[in-house]
Amino acid sequence: MLSRKPRPLAVVGRTGPDPAAPADPGASLAEQALAHVDELHGLARHLCGTASDAEDIVQETYARALGGVARLTPGSNLRAWLFRILRNCFIDQARRKKIVLEIADDTVADRSAHEVWDTAALDQLRYLAAADLERALATLPVELRFIVLLDAQGFHEAEIADIARCAPGTVKSRLFRARARLRAALQEGFR
Repeated sequence: MLSRKPRPLAVVGRTGPDPAAPADPGASLAEQALAHVDELHGLARHLCGTASDAEDIVQETYARALGGVARLTPGSNLRAWLFRILRNCFIDQARRKKIVLEIADDTVADRSAHEVWDTAALDQLRYLAAADLERALATLPVELRFIVLLDAQGFHEAEIADIARCAPGTVKSRLFRARARLRAALQEGFR
């Protein structure tokens, strides 16, 4: 089992500073990568649904990262690179288990893309129980859930597009659809 507590490692040589990495520029690449283990595990847990599958995917992510460290260019975004590897590990695991990952092509309510929420609706969402939000996230197809979780991690649309290997316009579309479905699932929970 992969420990989620970073330990001092000197497995890989030193690299230049990475804007998404911890502030310690003297940390080895392995130490910088291990600083993201909790974020990766959180995303994997939401994607997989079970802690053991999530741990397997995170462990495979780090194994692939260490094996492919030569392909990481100095100064590139280590965090985004790790999330892309995790995505690929998740897809590979789904293929091995013969799980079909697809995005539902359902239509969303007639709301504009530039919809503005009123203050009362935002206040209501701020006080949602974590369990309600997790249940609503679980209703999303995997690819939409992945995009939403990356957005929640603070990635910009261009970074999400790079991680998910799709066009930025696709990310915008998926975020819009996912948010609409989340909104509907959460509103259904309040009735």
